[in-house]
Amino acid sequence: MAKDNIVITVGRQFGSGGRELGRKLADRLGIKYYDKELLSEAAKRAGVSPEFFEKNDERFPTFLNGIFSFAFGFNPLNCYAGSTSISDDSLYRAQSDFIHSLAEEDSCVIVGRSSDYVLRDHPRAVNIFVHAPIDKCVERIMRRDDGSLTAEKAKSKAQRINKLRANYYNFYTDKTWGAASSYDLTFDTSLMSMDDIVEVICDYLSRRFQRSF
Repeated sequence: MAKDNIVITVGRQFGSGGRELGRKLADRLGIKYYDKELLSEAAKRAGVSPEFFEKNDERFPTFLNGIFSFAFGFNPLNCYAGSTSISDDSLYRAQSDFIHSLAEEDSCVIVGRSSDYVLRDHPRAVNIFVHAPIDKCVERIMRRDDGSLTAEKAKSKAQRINKLRANYYNFYTDKTWGAASSYDLTFDTSLMSMDDIVEVICDYLSRRFQRSF
């Protein structure tokens, strides 16, 4: 690991602008950005189709999957292929392995995938969570989907995906998704512009690591 590698992880409520913030941070700092890219790369390394990873991205394993994973004692490290429950655990392990490799290689921004927990022992990981009032999230979702969703459907989608993300995070970690104690910084993205939030984060980085960003 490079001595001065810094990895910024971004957890986010759906529609709060986590990906936008992550990209702006990466651009501002001149470092790499990873979000959906984690899926395709981890799929390649695991020998599983990217479509399977996409379908199961940040999804809580099913009850049946849990039975197979724990009752039958299979080792998910050796079972990356297929469509059984073992693949759920293997998906998480493959992504975690890839996240570790990214942190070893260079500074970067990683959005989602419980990356804050995966990198919990990294000495220079900065963990951020972003959220916003549901009406602001709905507005962002509708803008992003070019008006194809009604406000009611956008709200329902946000609530459903947030539940999936929370279940996934809480299942695979010993922390609570969205709880302030799980992160170094949390932001309500409705209160400041993304550019201002980026500058606040950069100031935090400068003070914490005693170097300019």
